[in-house]
Amino acid sequence: MSKTITDPVLHAKRMQAIKAHVDKRIANAQEDKGTFVLLTGNGKGKSSSALGMVARALGHNMKVGVVQFLKGEWNTGEIDFFKKQDGVQWEIMPAGFTWETQNRESDIASSQQAWEKAKAMLSNSGMDLVVLDELTYLLHYEYLNEGDVLNAIMNRPDNQHLVVTGRGASDAFIELADTVSEIKEIKHAFKRGIKAQKGLEF
Repeated sequence: MSKTITDPVLHAKRMQAIKAHVDKRIANAQEDKGTFVLLTGNGKGKSSSALGMVARALGHNMKVGVVQFLKGEWNTGEIDFFKKQDGVQWEIMPAGFTWETQNRESDIASSQQAWEKAKAMLSNSGMDLVVLDELTYLLHYEYLNEGDVLNAIMNRPDNQHLVVTGRGASDAFIELADTVSEIKEIKHAFKRGIKAQKGLEF
């Protein structure tokens, strides 16, 4: 049943009630702190959303660090663009997708190498925003110790924002994050035989 109210008086009352509710929440939300945003789920758009926050932060002249796990040597438009911007430290895990390497020992070594760069960002009080893209996969495959990762996140500088992306986020990550969005796939062009498109997927 539609919740649309056509009566102008009733509509005005509803809008007044909504405004009062929103105003109250805004008034109560006065804590200024670094926020942990977790973007998970099977749908397209997790990394894209995170990179939108990178652009937003740079627009405020903030210092940003990005570590892309599992991307390897795959060249993308965002890498070409953001690496040209001042205020960005961009790191990429040296090996590519795990199914490409097919070598668990090598994957663990590459993961550890990339994680050390991420840890340095998470301990840097001069880094305003850190994005750890596709981090959840490394925890799922147990290439990294989840306890160590969670500890580094909890002990980052108080005002540092963090965005983590990837499918299958653990309950511990969901519990720790301040904001969690699950991106749901309804349908995807790739499953219809349409290859990845420049400017959309890479």
